[in-house]
Amino acid sequence: MFKSLWQKFFVLLLVVVLIALAAAFTLRQLMIRDFRDYENGQMEDRVYWVIADLESSYEKNAAWNRQAADRDAIWALMMGFKIRLFDNQHALLAGSDKALAALAPVIQKRVVSISRLDMRSGPSRFYLYPLFLNGRQIGSLEAGFLGPERETVFIRRSSQFLVFSVIGLGGIAFILSILFSKRLTNPLKRLADSAEGITRGDFSRYPVSGRDEVARLAAAFNRAAKFLEAQEQLRKKLLGNVTHEIRTPLAAMRGELAGMMDGLIPNDKGQLQSLYDETVRLEGFLEGMEDLSRAQAGAVFPQKKEVRLSPLLENIKKTFAGIILDMQATLEISCPDDLNANADPEKLSQIIINLVSNALKAVHKGGKVAVTAGKCGGGVCIEVLDNGRGIGKDALPFIFERFYKSSEGGIGIGLAIVKELVAAHEGRIEVWSEEGKGTSFRMFLPD
Repeated sequence: MFKSLWQKFFVLLLVVVLIALAAAFTLRQLMIRDFRDYENGQMEDRVYWVIADLESSYEKNAAWNRQAADRDAIWALMMGFKIRLFDNQHALLAGSDKALAALAPVIQKRVVSISRLDMRSGPSRFYLYPLFLNGRQIGSLEAGFLGPERETVFIRRSSQFLVFSVIGLGGIAFILSILFSKRLTNPLKRLADSAEGITRGDFSRYPVSGRDEVARLAAAFNRAAKFLEAQEQLRKKLLGNVTHEIRTPLAAMRGELAGMMDGLIPNDKGQLQSLYDETVRLEGFLEGMEDLSRAQAGAVFPQKKEVRLSPLLENIKKTFAGIILDMQATLEISCPDDLNANADPEKLSQIIINLVSNALKAVHKGGKVAVTAGKCGGGVCIEVLDNGRGIGKDALPFIFERFYKSSEGGIGIGLAIVKELVAAHEGRIEVWSEEGKGTSFRMFLPD
């Protein structure tokens, strides 16, 4: 029924306003009802005051005293009701109208002024009250209540106030409902437009102001847009890297083969070795892509068990013995003999080998790489630290992205595989680096 969000907000606010006005009307009706019940109760008490005085007068005089009855009639009139006094033969003995007419004009005006009654309309109904003395009926009294001017003014003004509230406050609330519904939904509409812009390749940020839920949503949207923009850049770079990595060996192989076919390049063992090296390079690239695909697809399910880290790290050190010797570098291992990790030994070795390999590529001749393991926070921490060239601040957030290379060499999937394998172990990995000083990869594996 309502397609736009602002219409839904507007209807919601409008319903709240109507409920508030209905509540005000209901409250007014309840107040008037209680006020009238209170007034009726007071009138009943006053009627019994007059009845008590009339019965007392009859007892005192052993008969009805018209003068006393007229006085009670005036007293009743001043208290807000008219009376008519009848004897046992239903003959009218006294009444408020008759008693008031018998007064002097000045006194009449004073009585009416003091009573503040609406004298223009008489009582709508008279109520009968029998009069008794010592268990014997001596007459009857009829009482009719008059509407006090104050009650009439109160009800009239409350009705006027309610009308003004419905027209004035209701109108203001109607306008504010439109404004607030627009104000609440406009940021969401602009945010939706920005989201649609992303589908068109526009990664513009949404301006954030305030600290409410919409502001937090906009901040989250901006972070997502930044991430998607980075992913888009990585995707473009990936296509370029893949194209370059595949085209280069293919172009070299095609050129050499064409030269050999034309007789320009001799068909000897050296040329065949060159072709073989290019195929090995291309095969290594495809294998790296396949490894990353398996890791990202969840094909790597670590077979966890208790692994002693000290011999595992020593074996990895032996793996790099030749490279360390050629580079005149140093690879230090620091690990307690009794330290165990809950991990897949093959996958854990792959993680550390990738990190150490990258570290050795980053250090200069005579550089140093240190691998440190120890207990920390309910698990095991393994750190690979080097004093190499470091990683730039701009590249640091993206080093775990696939095919991202912060330096020449490699195809940029080693750290992406590391990230996937660490995640498969339900662990985490952090990196610190400063250009010219070195890099530290710190991995945490839970028990």
